[in-house]
Amino acid sequence: MLLLLLAYLGGVLTIISPCILPVLPFVFARSDLPFLKSGLPLLIGMALTFAVVGTLAAVGGGWAVEANRYGRWAAIALLAFFGLTLLFPALADRLTRPLVALGSRLSQSVDDARQGGGTAAPSLLLGVATGLLWAPCAGPILGLILTGAALQGASVETSLLLLAYAAGSATSLALALLLGGRLFAAMKRSLGVSEWVRRALGLLVLIGVAAIALGLDTRLLARLSQSQTSSIEGGLSRLLGVDMDESQSSEVASGAPLPVEGRMPPLDGITTWLNSPPLTREGLRGKVVLIDFWTYSCINCIRSIPYVRAWAERYGPEGLVVIGVHAPEFAFEKDVDNVRKAMADLGIRYPVAIDNDYAVWRAFGNRYWPAHYFIDAQGRVRYHHFGEGDYAQSEGVIRTLLREAGRTPGNMPPVDVRATGAQAAAGGGSRSPETYVGYARAEEFKSPGGFALNRIRTYAYPDELGLNQWALSGQWRVGPQSGLLTGPSGGIRYHFFARDLHLVLGASGKPVRFRVLIDGKPPGDAAGVDVDANGYGTVREQRLYQLVRHPGRGRQTQFEILFEEPGVEAFAFTFG
Repeated sequence: MLLLLLAYLGGVLTIISPCILPVLPFVFARSDLPFLKSGLPLLIGMALTFAVVGTLAAVGGGWAVEANRYGRWAAIALLAFFGLTLLFPALADRLTRPLVALGSRLSQSVDDARQGGGTAAPSLLLGVATGLLWAPCAGPILGLILTGAALQGASVETSLLLLAYAAGSATSLALALLLGGRLFAAMKRSLGVSEWVRRALGLLVLIGVAAIALGLDTRLLARLSQSQTSSIEGGLSRLLGVDMDESQSSEVASGAPLPVEGRMPPLDGITTWLNSPPLTREGLRGKVVLIDFWTYSCINCIRSIPYVRAWAERYGPEGLVVIGVHAPEFAFEKDVDNVRKAMADLGIRYPVAIDNDYAVWRAFGNRYWPAHYFIDAQGRVRYHHFGEGDYAQSEGVIRTLLREAGRTPGNMPPVDVRATGAQAAAGGGSRSPETYVGYARAEEFKSPGGFALNRIRTYAYPDELGLNQWALSGQWRVGPQSGLLTGPSGGIRYHFFARDLHLVLGASGKPVRFRVLIDGKPPGDAAGVDVDANGYGTVREQRLYQLVRHPGRGRQTQFEILFEEPGVEAFAFTFG
């Protein structure tokens, strides 16, 4: 809804651009004619110009999807180009002079036709000419819509955005017809302001291009994916017109029919399939499908996998197909061998699609890890759930969709999952958020002097740490995603409140030994599954390590991990 509103406002505001001035005299010259024979055909002609573009966008939907797979960088370059045309209007004007000349010739033909009769045809032609004369202003905005669609892979949404843009433009033109010269004079006074607005939009587009190129868009979404930010997620989703699982939960609980949220997007762009030959949307028709977006270092994903695995085992014979779409958060998660090992550790035997280019992620418009999409036998998305929890309800959705497909899942109770280790459910009462070690997303870092970005520096602990504050000691090189220990030894302290503490770690060469201390002492019975009672453990591969598990519920603790040699890389803390 927000994008549609912005597209509509973009169409409305196009009329205040300086390059619309050549069009307005033609419009105002016909303001004294009957609306049905003059104004309405003119608006229809203009709308038809944009409808043609919308049709081309729909036909070119396949290109938009393929851009996710092969042309992401080309699309980003185009987006930067359109941003420059907004920032420098003279560039857009020079590039669109052929269209302006064509529009002028059409407008002259309208004047000639007007001398010969009173039909609506001349005004209809004027509408087409108006659309062409608007090209220097509308071109960059339309380009942003089309290129944004190429990045998102949604041709239907593209057509809707273009329709909203056309409606906004038609609204402005209708006001121009009604207000005539008064609007024309006001617009002249507003040109300076509108030009600055246009340039500001161009600058914001270029900033957005840089963010997309650096992957900051995906990193921001990762920060919003945790259960601790559910209230923020709900607000953002309501703003963007996306139904969160809370609203759907009330519908399902009340026994209301599951709504149809849209068609299942294609599974194009997958680089590798594990545990299965390549699957397609068309080949899955007749099956109930569960799409699980996950990544193997995400603790929320790890804790939901036992339920997904149990559903695949119980309902697979009844017609359920579970597909785990692995969309990496960190660079090391793109390594297919790492994913294979994680799947073996987690007992995943259902198909897994390696979505390293985020093609399927974008096709679904997904924003969260984990995210579950439930698709019926007709290929329609009927339900979604973001984050952990509500497993009995999700299983109820599976059973409902199987019954709709003519299957008989029976009246068995919900699956009984008894997970252990990192896969066990969260303990509740956590007051500590996910915390990144890399400077791009780091918060509450308290080593004196702060970060030395991308440079080796000797860090030290402060005298004390407040709740959810952390610090480094020893020689580290901190990059945007992680911190790498370069000195002979070093450590990390974190003051947290939770039952469990996990840390995503990796070793750049040989295995690295470490020791965990809780409030300055060995953890004892609070040791996580990756350390012993004395706190010793070894980093052997890049993954999430469970380092603390307090018996019972969580409590406030000062955690410290000490590394005995260089080469270890720390990415992110998570809690439960």
